[in-house]
Amino acid sequence: MRMTRLLLKTLRELPADADMVSHQLLLRAGLVTPLAAGLYCFSPVGWRVMQRLAGIVREEMDAIGGQEVHLPALHPIETWEQSGRAETMGQTLFRLSDRKERGFALGATHEEVMSILASRSIQSYRDLPVMLYQIQTKFRDEARPRGGLVRLREFTMKDAYSFDTTWDALDHSYALAFGAYQRIFERVEVPVIPVLADSGAIGGKDSQEFIFLTESGEDEVLLCPSCGYAANAEKAAFAPPPPLPGEPLALEKISTPGQKTISDLVRSLGVEARQTNKAVFYRVDGKPVFVSIRGDLDVNDVKLQNALKAKQVDPMDDAMLRASGLVAGSASAIGLTGMTIVADTSVTAASNLVAGANSPDEHYLNTNYGRDWQADLVADIALARRGDACANCGTALETRRGIEMGHVFKLGTMYSEAMGVNYLDEAGERQLSIMGCYGLGIERMLAAIIEANHDANGIMWPAAVSPYDAHVVALNMDQQSVAEALAEL
Repeated sequence: MRMTRLLLKTLRELPADADMVSHQLLLRAGLVTPLAAGLYCFSPVGWRVMQRLAGIVREEMDAIGGQEVHLPALHPIETWEQSGRAETMGQTLFRLSDRKERGFALGATHEEVMSILASRSIQSYRDLPVMLYQIQTKFRDEARPRGGLVRLREFTMKDAYSFDTTWDALDHSYALAFGAYQRIFERVEVPVIPVLADSGAIGGKDSQEFIFLTESGEDEVLLCPSCGYAANAEKAAFAPPPPLPGEPLALEKISTPGQKTISDLVRSLGVEARQTNKAVFYRVDGKPVFVSIRGDLDVNDVKLQNALKAKQVDPMDDAMLRASGLVAGSASAIGLTGMTIVADTSVTAASNLVAGANSPDEHYLNTNYGRDWQADLVADIALARRGDACANCGTALETRRGIEMGHVFKLGTMYSEAMGVNYLDEAGERQLSIMGCYGLGIERMLAAIIEANHDANGIMWPAAVSPYDAHVVALNMDQQSVAEALAEL
């Protein structure tokens, strides 16, 4: 190909619809062209960078014993039904039918299919451990694609899966993958921090995310400046302010005209927010759930979903609220029937809280858990916030925004059991393989590289992934100068 005919279109002005730095630079440097929301075409220069990124990922995965495979992007829907995730993934899963009306899904992730591949090859403990990986296109029907390459409907992921005989062996595989990710980000010059994370729809035991800190990020992480604790907002633990001490007092109903919020009660009764009991209403897998939490705290929806082992958690709509007979602004679990009641640990440890009386403009004083009401489930479901005390050392937590670059999970046996990944041990007994999962977003890496390595003059490409010479500035270059830079390689 004659480099003077290089297909490239750069922009001198900031694109009006690009609000993230990486998105602006991607468009201005001519690396990508939008096709539709969450869908992008890569130019020859942009695709060259993607290929170099994939090459680095392959090198590091191969170095820890990973074996590359290639799996279909089109999945029979039965594979998702077998694991139970056809329902869990909900509208995120692209679904379609073939000419014979057989159901399929576009691969949003590959735990099921990789497990099927492993189940047909792993027979004995001698076949383990093994780590398989691929670099493959994924499809997710995101409700709000945004940020250029940050949240896409079609994207490239390196997903790896380890299969082991014991949890100790899984720990070793997990550590290998964790180390490989650290080396990958070092080589592409993207500063990341590992944070504790929730496993989400993939499920599993322990998990960590690699976060690139940026104010334009969609994820919130909480960091302790003293002990180094780091977790995303969905997972973060904290030490809430202690409840006020006191012996239980007699329950008393009072008139509270127009007092519908915690702030109203604090103002009118002269109490602290931690002396109140907040009621929050949810629709969980289609059923009403009443949540009770101390008034100075908020509910973490992800913790609630995990505690209930639920597939879908949404705020209760007005129709369900009316059907349940709940009185918004004056509700409590006292005398409540007909729905699941969940209590945060903060209210079970407190005494003499102000709570709704389940009638308009009335509240109770001195409500106490165990004496006046009980929950079907007690769990830590509180949301950590800036300034909350670190659960490890008590230092005030700080918040930062960031973008998830990679995610590692200890899956355990959930997919092995569902998809039949087992082996014969040394005694000839059949056992379930213990799995790990390790994902890395290639487009997100490209976006982070650009944001982390730019200045007023343009993009200063890291040598490992540069489509040009390592020192060429990619922004505001015309077609001829880019062609000349590429010709020198």
